[in-house]
Amino acid sequence: MIELVNLSKTYRMSGVTKTVLHRTSMRLPRGRTIGLVGRNGAGKSTLLRMIAGTQAASSGEIRLHGSVSWPVGFAGSFHPDLSGAQNARFVARIYGVDSDELIAFAEDFAELGAHFRLPVRTYSSGMVARLAFALSMGIAFDCYLVDEVTAVGDAGFRTKSDRMFRARMQGAGGIVVNHSDAMIRDLCDGVLLLEDGHLTWFEDVAEGLRQHQRNMAR
Repeated sequence: MIELVNLSKTYRMSGVTKTVLHRTSMRLPRGRTIGLVGRNGAGKSTLLRMIAGTQAASSGEIRLHGSVSWPVGFAGSFHPDLSGAQNARFVARIYGVDSDELIAFAEDFAELGAHFRLPVRTYSSGMVARLAFALSMGIAFDCYLVDEVTAVGDAGFRTKSDRMFRARMQGAGGIVVNHSDAMIRDLCDGVLLLEDGHLTWFEDVAEGLRQHQRNMAR
């Protein structure tokens, strides 16, 4: 379960103030796959980063009851001068999992061949995305955070990635940001709508998406 306690996030830049979240308290149910929807710039990615612990709130707190992933597929923390294997070992140490097992999983799943032992700075963007997705899937979390990315690479790799992601979600919950209503309907069994700094829970996915479309039409 993820608990938001009087949580607020405000940006102040060049004299302009933008409130992403305003004094929100809410308990997100354990084991549910939740679609996080809202217009562009509403703050969906910011909220995911706060839950992941990579961005600070302005006030309030987030209480995590269980393990929560970093945003699936996020590659921003890779050290460019380390190899894929070395980055995998670093991630394993941070999250307290067996480093040899994570390296073996990532090497097999990412299908990078000899590049897995070369510096990440030599990778194409697609190769980096493969490594990031493999490491995300290589650790069993109670809740996965997904920001637009559920599959990468060519058609064969996308099929494999989608199958792995769905298998992980069978035994876990998740918060999914995706601009495709069809994807939200397919993956999720609840919706969070972020609009003007306010977060609203919808038990019914279709109802949540309808309200989102009404907001977009205003």
